Amino acid sequence: MKAVVVHGAGDVRVDELPAPAPPGPGEVLLALEWGGICGSDLAYWKHGASGTATLNRPMVLGHEIAGRIAALGPGVSGLTAGQPVTVHPARPTANSVLPPRLAGRTNLHSRVRYFGSAAFDPHTDGGFSQYRTVPADQIRPLPDGVDTEHGALAEPLAVALHAVRRAPDPRGRTVLVNGAGPIGSLVVAAALHRGAGAVIAADLCADSLAVARAMGATDTRDLSRGAGLPQDTEIVFEASGAPAALGPVLRATARGGTLVQVGNLPGTPAPAALGELVTREISWVGSYRFAGELDEALAALRDGLDVGPVISHRFGIEEAPTALAVAADPATGSGKVMLRLADAP
Repeated sequence: MKAVVVHGAGDVRVDELPAPAPPGPGEVLLALEWGGICGSDLAYWKHGASGTATLNRPMVLGHEIAGRIAALGPGVSGLTAGQPVTVHPARPTANSVLPPRLAGRTNLHSRVRYFGSAAFDPHTDGGFSQYRTVPADQIRPLPDGVDTEHGALAEPLAVALHAVRRAPDPRGRTVLVNGAGPIGSLVVAAALHRGAGAVIAADLCADSLAVARAMGATDTRDLSRGAGLPQDTEIVFEASGAPAALGPVLRATARGGTLVQVGNLPGTPAPAALGELVTREISWVGSYRFAGELDEALAALRDGLDVGPVISHRFGIEEAPTALAVAADPATGSGKVMLRLADAP
């Protein structure tokens, strides 16, 4: 089978790998159809690392995936061959136990194997392949009317919904989203889904702002043209991950307001202007992956939330190196770049 394998910094290949063995007890064999390229996939390709996870051996990329069930292992019930599904990519290790104060916050397990992650050695292969065996409890059926391309985006939508859950109730309020890439634009949609009265999106890229508008943003600010951020916004989401943005974003947050950091910040020292955090008494909270929001994301897709506008490019699996290059290059105006892992039946 074909698989997208990163061998080191700057070295990604479409390799021919052995097809998986028949699924064992409690397992499901998936025939994958679509995968969405994420920032962590780009980091492994460009740098051989993502955050503190360093690539030590070749690894299959990809955690935003969907396809159909090809075969069921012994003891698996409630699923059927041919059923369209996506995957919850996280699986806590057996020795990771949440303390009572973190009950339900499964994204905060100290040791988690995640699809397409080099956090452990051996690494955890991802799903940018034609087939993948998955534990049955990580399978999530797609609702009627949700195709596998959109189903592959349930994972980043869950990230956005989790970010909104980390904020105060947005119902009826004006929300600011700084950074309108795929996650930022999905935060726009998630905030509106949760009842925000209006959402302002800000970015340096006109193409990204167009996507944010398509996802429901009621106002946009093109920072490359000198537009300023709105002031005194009670709920702000920082989705750019740029340390230089923190000063202006904190100044845009209302006194006593909340800033949710959903964009990944560097793991190394970086200058940032943080004085307003204290003098404006702002609550600055982090948002990491998601907990139970994958099911909420699937329900939102079922109910009509359209993630299609964030998709800018589609490539076949054999074009994966080109797809990664397009996703990584701001000059392409790319949003979410999708890989067609196999054709739907």
